[in-house]
Amino acid sequence: MNQRPLPLTPVPTLRGDETDSFIDLNRLAAIVARRARMAAACVLVCFALGVVYLVVATPVYTSQTQILLDENLSKYAEEEPSPQSAQQADTKISSAVEILKSGELALRVTDAQKLSENETILNPPKSLPAMAKAAVKSLFSLGGGTEITEAQAENGRRQKAAALLQQGLSVERVARSSVVALSFRSTDPQLAATIANAYAGAYLTDQLNANFDATEKASVWLQERLTDLRQRSEKASLDAERFKVENGLTLTRGELMSEQQLTELNGQLIVAQADTASAFARYSQFKAILEQGAENAVKNATISSAQTNNSVIQDLRTRYLAVSKREQAIAENFKPDHPQAVALRAEKAELSGQIFRELQQLTGSYRNEYEVAKSREASLRESIEGVAGNNSKANRSLVKLRELEQRATALKTLYESYLGRYEEASQQQSFPIAKARVISQAGIPSSPSSPKKTMVLAFSIVLGTMLAAAIAGFLEFRERFFRLEEDVRSILGHKSLGYLPFVGKAPKTFWGKGHSHSRRGSDIAAESEIPLSRMTRIAVEAPRSAFAETLRNAKLASDVILQGRPNRVIGVVSALPGEGKSTIAANFAGLLAASGKRTLLIDADLRNPSVSGMISPPPKTGLVEAVLGEEEWTAGLRVDPQTRLAILPVAPRERLYHTNELLASQGMEALIAQARKTFDYIIVDLAPLAPVIDAKAFSPLADGFLMVVEWGRTPFRLVRDLLQSDPQFNAKILGVMLNKTDMDQLGKYSDFGAAEKYRKSYEKYYVEQPLKPAQ
Repeated sequence: MNQRPLPLTPVPTLRGDETDSFIDLNRLAAIVARRARMAAACVLVCFALGVVYLVVATPVYTSQTQILLDENLSKYAEEEPSPQSAQQADTKISSAVEILKSGELALRVTDAQKLSENETILNPPKSLPAMAKAAVKSLFSLGGGTEITEAQAENGRRQKAAALLQQGLSVERVARSSVVALSFRSTDPQLAATIANAYAGAYLTDQLNANFDATEKASVWLQERLTDLRQRSEKASLDAERFKVENGLTLTRGELMSEQQLTELNGQLIVAQADTASAFARYSQFKAILEQGAENAVKNATISSAQTNNSVIQDLRTRYLAVSKREQAIAENFKPDHPQAVALRAEKAELSGQIFRELQQLTGSYRNEYEVAKSREASLRESIEGVAGNNSKANRSLVKLRELEQRATALKTLYESYLGRYEEASQQQSFPIAKARVISQAGIPSSPSSPKKTMVLAFSIVLGTMLAAAIAGFLEFRERFFRLEEDVRSILGHKSLGYLPFVGKAPKTFWGKGHSHSRRGSDIAAESEIPLSRMTRIAVEAPRSAFAETLRNAKLASDVILQGRPNRVIGVVSALPGEGKSTIAANFAGLLAASGKRTLLIDADLRNPSVSGMISPPPKTGLVEAVLGEEEWTAGLRVDPQTRLAILPVAPRERLYHTNELLASQGMEALIAQARKTFDYIIVDLAPLAPVIDAKAFSPLADGFLMVVEWGRTPFRLVRDLLQSDPQFNAKILGVMLNKTDMDQLGKYSDFGAAEKYRKSYEKYYVEQPLKPAQ
């Protein structure tokens, strides 16, 4: 047989702004449109549940009071505290919050308000879940229990009331302030306000009692410590005085007398050493001058006025210098042996002798001064050595004395410190002011705080929306079926021949009504269900319906692809059973026959011959007998009197196993060859592709195949895998028709601007034409 592959038209790609966008708004809008009914149902159900909850829920009232933690309340009775860091302030407020939540404070409120006898606290109204939980708990607690005394029962009620108080109590810090907000929840508004105020009063009383108890305990302890410290301080002072007397330690201005004497001697020794050094220097200088001789002593010695106050030497030296100057001038102007020069030299020698004798007298006096200074220095050294020896022993005793005095001083200081703290504690004990105050009294609430109607209803709507989104997401995730012609072109790469509306009564689904396309979809059915025998004549009796229009498109595609052939063998196949291929094959053949074409419909679905089952009475001979050569193929033909459509059915037969070999046999090939001589179109209804291989076995005898896919039921992957597994069979696919399409829901699966969105705008081209009653 000649094979002609299907010329595929390239699928146009979407523009960049339609495919590259992060969120596909068109797809989201389509999902919302087709899931709107389900979403509305979810929202309504959750909203109804919210209303039911508001009806059955027990109203709860909340009363709140505020307490300010203020350190300045006691500033006039206490010393000014040191500034607190932010962390210390936070720690103090957190401690106050925990005290308010404590079980001890709850017990005090219970006792003060006698809540152990209050039934509203002990047995509050319960919600339905709480009642169910209590009932289950009571079932498990059945059985004999131990008897308890009245005191134990009272204590149990007291503990239960305190525990329930803690459950209904809420304590939290107000922002970053020093204010603590305390609120209590109860089914009785009056009781809620009473307990909130009682908690505030109990906290203030607890603070006063805590301060009083702490101060009292501190006073007792300080009194004991003061008695002990006084005795120890007195004993230490006595020990220090006794040691001082025993060791003869006499102190003046805090120092030993020997130490003061040694200090004075050291000062005198330093002065004596300086005097000795000064006297020795003067004596050495004058002695060196004398050793130079009389003449040189006068000429070379230089004596400052600070070293000597002898005016005689100064006058002699002045005269000596004047005579020397005159003698030198006369010697230069006259001769050295000039009588006046000689006289001046004699006078100068006399003056020199006088100066030398004066120097000798001064040197002797300085030697005496030096000897006296030296003797005084030696005497002071001897005195210091004697005093230092006596002071060494006193110093060792003084160390011990200092230790005893320091101990006595430390004990005295500690005693004075404790005495001051004791006096302060005694004063604070009588100062009844807490470091907290109530700044907002708890009032009686006028409306319940729970349940909040607006919040509950809003939450119900949000919950319903979220539930709808989850269900829609799950359904969309499972959406792997053919819905649009674009799916056929993009996934299978074949031409889409159109949509075949669902005919008859569709089964009802959980989320919506069944999709009966009686008028707008197929413009056919007047009854709720159409018999199969009438369903094969839809295209003939409603030629201007959408159903018939799609089949005409299939004929046009077949004629274009298979043009030039005098006759055509076209197989009708599907992937799964129940997709309506037999109905489509019968209607397609009927449409061809009604248009004047010689058409033969062969029921080749040998294992489930649906077309043959529509024929009444059942045929006695048919395709199998003709292929096996038992009968002539024309003997089994049935002809529709209205359209002149010839049908070759399958006669009932008990054993028929190798149907694929039968369809690929020479007998089948001969039958098709003979039929080609008589008919223009040979429509073959074949078995589904997934369960059996009959259609693939028949493939060499066919010119092309029409693929029927059920809308919204047949998965993408199944059809794609079946066709890609046999490229030769895939090449003969003329087109794909989407059968059983819900025309009302079709537009909800397409994007904006797609053809499916505008199907209602051209419904006027499809005329209603109900089926005629069966003859």
